[in-house]
Amino acid sequence: MTGLISKIIFKAKLFFADEFAKPAIYSKYLGVTFGSNVRITGSPSFGSEPYLIKIGDDVTITTGVIFHNHDGGLGILRKKYPGIDVIKPINVGNNVFIGSNVTFMPGVNIGNNVIIGASSLVTKDVPDGVIVGGVPAKIIKTIEEYEQKVLREAIFIKNRSNQAERKKEILKELKYK
Repeated sequence: MTGLISKIIFKAKLFFADEFAKPAIYSKYLGVTFGSNVRITGSPSFGSEPYLIKIGDDVTITTGVIFHNHDGGLGILRKKYPGIDVIKPINVGNNVFIGSNVTFMPGVNIGNNVIIGASSLVTKDVPDGVIVGGVPAKIIKTIEEYEQKVLREAIFIKNRSNQAERKKEILKELKYK
């Protein structure tokens, strides 16, 4: 019964937590290691070995992200090789944005200053300073190329908290009625 109560408390705390409070809850209940200023906007799955996942500083994890630390397909070989398993850690560097529904496979290491596009399947290490996307994820461009592109298209919003004022400002900047 204690396990059930603990799980209910865990779920309730996550439900009421803001984006920046969630990492501490996942850390306490699952053992995931988080750096500072980590933001979780949805409900990620940290798999069956969450204590093998390390997340750096200034990371955003969006909805539907899945971290796989093991090769579940080995189940078909367990009659022949009892106890067989492939289990590997996952490491995410600093200043990383992880788009929605990204899946990480066992043993990948993500560098610093990286964007991982939505619905990507990360099967290999990702170097510093790139954007990756796709199935399997491949390098799309560098962060510098991305910066040049967005600076040509960007608008700068001053009001970040008052939603009504923010909406007015965005519509004015986009000249949208």
